[in-house]
Amino acid sequence: MVKQKVLKVKKISKDAELPEYAFESDVGFDLRANEEVTINSMEHKAIKIGIAIEIPEGYVGIIRDRAGIITKMGVHTVAGTFDPAYRGEVSVIMTNFGDEEVVIEKGMRIAQMIIIPVEKVKIVETKKLSETKRGKRGFGSTGDMDILKELDELEEMSKEE
Repeated sequence: MVKQKVLKVKKISKDAELPEYAFESDVGFDLRANEEVTINSMEHKAIKIGIAIEIPEGYVGIIRDRAGIITKMGVHTVAGTFDPAYRGEVSVIMTNFGDEEVVIEKGMRIAQMIIIPVEKVKIVETKKLSETKRGKRGFGSTGDMDILKELDELEEMSKEE
């Protein structure tokens, strides 16, 4: 039997709500705002959760958006990484990409945290990296290959006609 990891949670605010998984199958647990905050259009603010956590060694806590808050309010969380040594209050930085101000109410589920195992790697400088099919192509480049392939096929078809 695999021993389940434990996330220790300390309430910093007496009325803070403990994080919880909405469904048994969820990989992220919900974090609730511990204050009411107004976020103007194109503004970002840190929203206090009212808790501190102790993430197990060898793991990291990653903050992610909740789909409902994005689609209904146009508010996104800014990526957050919580290391095992951090003991301060958990806050979630949110940005309002909508045209109107958004009010985050106290107790609202605003983000989720996923606890993920991590492996430390040894960092070694090198003069050369291995070759790959993708190479140096950056953001969005994986979809470019499909487009290039289709263009090549169209060009071949036009030559045959």
